[in-house]
Amino acid sequence: MTHRDEHLATHAAAIPPRQATDVEDLIVRVTRWSADRDDVLGLLLVGSRARDAARPDSDIDLVLLTKETARYADDTWADELGIGEPTRVRSWGPITERRFLTETGLEVEINIGSPDWANADPVDPGTRRVVTDGVRILYDPDGVLTELRRACRR
Repeated sequence: MTHRDEHLATHAAAIPPRQATDVEDLIVRVTRWSADRDDVLGLLLVGSRARDAARPDSDIDLVLLTKETARYADDTWADELGIGEPTRVRSWGPITERRFLTETGLEVEINIGSPDWANADPVDPGTRRVVTDGVRILYDPDGVLTELRRACRR
């Protein structure tokens, strides 16, 4: 049994199998896309899905760190990913939340910010709250997110 199969089997009771597969497929797609972009410096899965506490109505919460935040001011990049229709844009200081609804009804929240959001010395209280609430590092080529997680555990 692969790690992905074990992960899906663990959540079979709470999350319908089709939805679990859709969620994992979306996460893999966004992770691969992020790794192919020269401006992306990190990608995190946060919240209930990261801490394995998701319910069928839980959204997918991602944090995308980029050195070119202006590149994400419109939804062109989201169209590339095929993540659905935009439903909301909201600024949370250093992060801009962009929310989408997939064809299968999943809500996807991608929070876009600069690498400053992940500054580990000192860790911003809002960033610490997000990280300690549950985090799964999906893409971290320079170890910035690994260091942030380590700093939040201290």
